[in-house]
Formats: sequence, structure tokens, C-alpha cells
Amino acid sequence: MKVLSGCLFVAGLVLTQLASWGAAAEGAGLRVVDLRCEHLVDPLGIDKAAPRFSWKVESDRNGTTQGGYQILVASERALLDEDRGDLWDSQRVESRECVLAPYRGKALGSGLAGYWKVRVWDGQGERSGWSPVGRFSIGLLQETDWRADYIGFPTEAGQRECPQVRRAFEIERLGAPLFLYVNSLGYHEVYLNGVKVGDGVLTPAVSQFTKRSQVVCYDISGQVKQGRNDLMIWLGSGWYTEGVPGVVHAGPLVRAQLERVAGGKREMLVATDKDWFGRVSGYQRRVNWQPPVKFGGERLDGRLARMDMNLGEAAGRSWRPVTVVSAPEHQATPQMVELNRISETIRPVEIKKIGDEMYLVDMGKCLSGWFEMTFGPLTKGHEITLEYCDHLESDGKWVNQNQCDSYIAAGEGVERFSNKFNYVAFRYVRISHLPEAPRAESMQASLIHTGYEAAAGFECSDPEMNRIHDMIFYTLRCLSLGGDLVDCPHIERLGYGGDGNASTETAQTLFDLAPLYVNWLQAWGDCQRDDGGMPHTAPNPWKAGGGPYWCGFIITASWRAYQHYGDRGVLERFYPAMQKWLGYAERYSPEGLLKRWPDTDYRTWYLGDWATPTGVDQKAQDSIDLVNNCFMVVCYDTMAKIAATLGKTAETDGYRQQADTLKELVHKTYYDPASKSYGTGTQIDLVYPMLAGVAPGELAAGVRDKLMADTQQKWNGHLACGLVGIPVLTEWAVTNGEADWMYGMLKQKGYPGYLHMLDSGATSTWEHWNGSRSRIHNCYNGIGSWFYQALGGIRPMADGAGYRRVLIQPQAAKGITWVKVFKETPYGRLGVDWEMEDAAMALSVEVPVGMEAEVAIPAGVGRYRLNGQDYEAGKDAKMIGVPSGKNRIEYRMQE
Repeated sequence: MKVLSGCLFVAGLVLTQLASWGAAAEGAGLRVVDLRCEHLVDPLGIDKAAPRFSWKVESDRNGTTQGGYQILVASERALLDEDRGDLWDSQRVESRECVLAPYRGKALGSGLAGYWKVRVWDGQGERSGWSPVGRFSIGLLQETDWRADYIGFPTEAGQRECPQVRRAFEIERLGAPLFLYVNSLGYHEVYLNGVKVGDGVLTPAVSQFTKRSQVVCYDISGQVKQGRNDLMIWLGSGWYTEGVPGVVHAGPLVRAQLERVAGGKREMLVATDKDWFGRVSGYQRRVNWQPPVKFGGERLDGRLARMDMNLGEAAGRSWRPVTVVSAPEHQATPQMVELNRISETIRPVEIKKIGDEMYLVDMGKCLSGWFEMTFGPLTKGHEITLEYCDHLESDGKWVNQNQCDSYIAAGEGVERFSNKFNYVAFRYVRISHLPEAPRAESMQASLIHTGYEAAAGFECSDPEMNRIHDMIFYTLRCLSLGGDLVDCPHIERLGYGGDGNASTETAQTLFDLAPLYVNWLQAWGDCQRDDGGMPHTAPNPWKAGGGPYWCGFIITASWRAYQHYGDRGVLERFYPAMQKWLGYAERYSPEGLLKRWPDTDYRTWYLGDWATPTGVDQKAQDSIDLVNNCFMVVCYDTMAKIAATLGKTAETDGYRQQADTLKELVHKTYYDPASKSYGTGTQIDLVYPMLAGVAPGELAAGVRDKLMADTQQKWNGHLACGLVGIPVLTEWAVTNGEADWMYGMLKQKGYPGYLHMLDSGATSTWEHWNGSRSRIHNCYNGIGSWFYQALGGIRPMADGAGYRRVLIQPQAAKGITWVKVFKETPYGRLGVDWEMEDAAMALSVEVPVGMEAEVAIPAGVGRYRLNGQDYEAGKDAKMIGVPSGKNRIEYRMQE
């Protein structure tokens, strides 16, 4: 690199690249891509009659803006081919918005379908072509839309049994859409004429059975045939099991109805009732659902199972009448999150014989999902046992995590075991009673998670940072099975709010999780008690530990979801629940400070930070009270922002006043002037008051200095906090430009730290820094956002929700020379690449159409270059706007 006249120039390469960008812009057109309805791609059976539409605009021309759009919605696709929208023609709407544009056409009702497309105009009046066609349908919105009964197939096995229920039906004419609505209490799979419908597994998503069940809609138009058709629904209990609130039947239940839609009218063809038939499947679930939970596994009897899905009579599996069951009143609502899907197939890396007819299989990395294996000829009735765990003891001994499947041989040639209505979380499989050594090609594992899309990528010059990032990225994929994020997928499988709060900023940065968070927040709303109390998990099957940081998820996660995805509807929907919970917390705030509230039948413990390393007393009462009251300050500040967003002026002022009052009280109660410290002086006790605005400006520098000194002298440069502390430290470091401090802690080898995990063979993050209990966990993933917001410099602005406005401000930690990141936003791909040489930075920024991006030029820069043009910067830090498209910024700090 050469530095001339105070600006940085990359000889040849930069000028050539900028010239190519300019040439590409000549005559460039507009493209409309990535159509979404309610955040989903072509959703069926949505939960509202007035959907919202989103799209992205692409252009090869820098500086493109959207000036307007036109949406057509039609009842038949053929009408759109003629550019006719019989349901809605928006005409040209002058607007820059392309996220969640509301439908304003003819009234739509339950069961009806629509097709849509959109075109846009840019700021110069140039018009795009029409987008590809999107699709949606409305779900069954009222209980009166249902004609089906809940049915079950009772057996002696009860909730362990995974029965199949069946009905034949006739189709006289083809062509019209056929929608099948399935409302199962427990898991289900649908088969039509022996072939599975769709690619979803472990369906539906989780819900609180006392309040809600989920309805999944399938389009079976392409699978039916004229004449007789056989419809079968395979059931598994899942969470719908004895001991879970809202469960009333000894076995899974389902109601389903098939409808034809033609001419804007619905016609019911088939519905579950007493005329359906059922049979056992050969699959059974083995589980103890009473806490402490042992999720057990599956027992597959090959003598009964028929993988060809033959619906005729089979030995031992006669079809018998089902039972009609009266389910308690609750809301059966359309599922508004993607189905669980198989996202990756994993093969074993090592197989070892460890005993007589016993083998240990290493899959090479931890995962959550299914295990599948084929066996050679076996004697009829021979039983094989498969056990799973996520790590071995240091001496190689097996760790019992109570995950066990079994297969009973049919004695008929090659046989196969595969999970179906349970999942396991593991790296290792111990196979017992296997007569012959297994072959690697005879087995595989399937990683399963909710069917969201990855939305970010990171790489930098430091391979160790890449390893930490990738471990966190992968861990979250292992934890997001069922339309929520669980603490761990094997020991508890619960949607803990503390773990959720700790990872929400990271998870929403890395993945497109708008539907998942809507589903999860819906469960939180359903779990709230009449007095405003919140549990520590949602859904809330039983009492679980946590604290205020867990309960307040309803506030903080809703706001972050709004910031990342721009959906104001999330705030409107859950704002009353947020207010109700704050009222509950205030009842346990004597003299203004939140204190321990009582345990209940649905909630226990009262934590501050959790899962801290040795030497940090997470049970110290001063720390617990300080952390929880700092969190309450954050809640009040966040509520003020939410109220302002919703136009509630008086409530905005009230929450701001409550936040300010609490800040003063927390500072007065917990600050020690002599030590310039708060609480017990741990990292979180020092950082949280600064992050929450508790530490007055004139004192914050002293607290910061103590934090830096203690990190080096007391904690030997390591992270010294737990589940709550990691995201608190991360957010404070990002906001205050403390990249060197955070980078130094991440680089530490040995206990505690991320490199300690990796050097110990981790492929996913652990529950405790020492690796005890679970090694697929959601405790320490909060650091993940730092790679994007600090090193990458991508920070959404508070006044531009959904990445409408973005600040680009990379923090070049000493020791890192280049970074490449991208973030897929609601407006499109935002990319940031930078490289440092001495004090010179070359920064490339790709901004999607519709986004307003500002790049921070730091203090001390005399001049900078933007897309080949030189500008004066001055002595102070400066914000410069960059247009959509590809931009190059170069500057050098004055020495």
C-alpha cells in the first residue's frame, strides 16, 4: 500500500475494481427477488386474513433507491400471467418501504388462497420487471371452521405408542387446490398413497398445551390421483405426554380435514371422525417425563414395522376403529414458523470395538437429530441397543445421558433402524449386542433444526477467532429444534429465557429467525400467569430454575426481534404482557429495588449470573441483587423505546422516569467509592452498571479502569463471568469500542475460555466452562454478535429497525489485519470487508437497496477517499453516508 497526500491508495487493484463497478452500473436494471409473506416463503395456512408482503430489490447501479411499488394479488396464478389482480391491485404506491407492506385488497377468509407478485420503480422513475410469483393461503382462523374430531388409537402402551390412523377417500376431478389441515397433539407425519407429504420432521412446533396447539397446512394437490386415495397420519406423543400441563389422553391425538378451494369457496372432503381406523406401527417411545426428565429414546420392533408404508393388512397390525376424544378447550392456531427439517447428513469418523458385541461410533462432532443404521441378517427377535452421549470422560469412559434406542430384528434380510418421533443429542453412539462389526457406510446421522436460513458469515485473519465463531454458529443450529431455542437438546430441552436472552442478539444476527421468535414469544405470552408472573421457560411443562433475567425475555427479546426484523406487530402483540410482568416485578421491589420473589409451582430459584467459572461466587446476594436491578433498568429503558415506537407518549415518559429513578437507587445502594466498584466487583458487577447507565458519567472511567486492571491481575486476562455476563460484557465492549480488551480475553488459552473448549475437542459450546454435564448448550453463545458488530462493524441503528439504518464502524483489534463479514438483512445482503496495514484502512462496503448506511471515520483522520473521490475529514470523528451498491472507503490515521 502507498500513502499519498494523507489518503490511502491501493495501487492498480482498487482503481481497476472501481472502474469495473462503474462500467457495470451503465444501463443496469432493477430486479425484485426473495418474496416473503409474513416473513415466510410461500406459506400455507397463515394466521391472519390480511397478510404482509416483503421483497428485496437488486440493482447493479450504485445509489439506487426504491421510489414506489405495485403489488398484484390474484385468486389464481393464471390471472397474474395476464397481469391481473382480482383480489388486489395496489396501483403504484409511492414508498421506499419493501418490508411487511400490508395487504389492502378484498376481504379474505379462512381457507382461501392467493398468488402475488410485485414490481418497483427506482428514484429516477425506472421500472423493474415483475417479480417471480409468490403464494400464500389463509389458515382456519376460527374454531367454527373445523368439522373434524380429535381421534386417537388407544393401546396398552399408551403414550409410548406411535400409532397410524387412516382413511380412504375418492377424488372425482383434479385441478383445484387441495389443502389438508393437521392439528396434532404430539408429533405427526402425513402419508398419501404411501408417500410422505412434505419434508418436515418432528412436526409441529412447540406450544403450551394448556393454551394452544399448532395447525400445519399441506397442499396435497400434486400427490392425489383421480379415484381412490389413501390418507394416513402417523402419530407420536412428543411433549404431549402424561405430566405435562394440558395433556388429557394416554396417547397422541389428531384432528385433520381436507378441503378443496375453487371459485373462492371451500368444500370439505374428508375429516377425522369415528370412521377412521388405526393400528400400531412398530415404533414406541420410551421416556420418563417426570422431572428430572429422562427423554429415553425409541424402540423399533422390526417384526411389526413396514418401511414401505403398505396400508393393507400386515401381520400383527390389523386396522381397528379409532376413538373420538374430547380435548380441553384451547386455541388451535396456524403454525407460523418453518417446519423442522433435516439440514445436514453426517457420517462417522471412527468405529472402535470396545467389548463383546459392543462398538463405539464417533460422528466427529456433536449434533441434535436422528441416527440411522442398517443391519445385516439378524435372528428374528434379536434386540440391539443404541446409546448416545455428547462427550466421553477424560479416560474415555462412557457418560450416561439417558438416551437409549433399541431395535428388535424382523429376521428378514437387511434391516434398518431410524429415529422418527424422538431426537437425540450426541457425538458418540455405543452399540451393544451387535453380532458383526458395523461398517461406516451402514450408518449416518441427520442434523435437524427449524427450517430457517443462515443470514451471516464471518472470517478474519486470526484462525482462532474463526474457530470460535464457527463453533457458536454450529451450536445454535443444534439448539433450535421445534420453533424455539432450548438450553440443551438432551438433558432438559427447555426454552429457558435466560439462555435465550444470553444468545438472542447472536442468534438473530446469524440466522433469519423472525418466525421462530414470533412462535417462541407466543409461548411466553401463553405461559404468563394471571398475576403477571412469568416462568423461566416457555413452553413451561414444569418448574424450572432461573431469575428475573429469564422472566424478562418477553421484553428484551421482543425489542431485539423488532430491531433485527422490523416487525412492529411483535411489539403491539406482546406489549400488554410486558406491562403486566413489570407490574408483577414491582410488587416485589420494596423501597424501589427488586428483591427475591417466592418460588411457585411453575418457577424456582432466583439467579443473577449463572454458570460462572471457579472463583466467581454466583450465589453472592449483592451480585444477584445488583445484576437483577441492572436488568430491570434495561427493561424500563427498553419499555420506553417500545412505548415510543407504538406512539404511547405518556407511557414513554413514565418508563423513562422509572428507569432514571432506579438507576440512581442502584448506584446509591451498590457503589463503593473507595474501590470504585459495584457489588462484589466481579466482571459483570462492574460492566452491567456501566452498560445500564447506572454509573454516572464522571465515575464510569474509574469503574472501567478497575475492570481493565482486575481482568489482568485478578482474572489473568480471562473471561470471568457466566451465562448473563457474556452478553453483557459483549454489548458493553461493542458500544464502547473495547475490541482489544475482548480480543485479549478470547485469545486466552486454558480454563476458562472458548479456546479451552476447542483445545479440549469441543465442536459445540458447553453448559459450564469446565465441561460438566452438557456439551451442547446455550450458555456462552452471546459472544457471537461481537464478531459482526465489533470486528465487522455492522451495528443497526435504534431509529432504523430491521436494518433500515445501519452504522458501519469496524473496530480493528490489534492482532487482526483483515475481516470479511456479511449480514443478510430484510433489505438484502450487507457486506463489510476491511484490511489494515500500519495505520491505513481499506474498507469495502456493499449496501443493499432500501438501506441507509453511514460509515464512521474515526478522529485523527485528515482526509479520506470514497469511491475514488477525496474528502476532508477534519480532526474529529465523522459520519459519512454511503449509497446503496458497492463502496470503497480508504483512510489513514495521522501519525
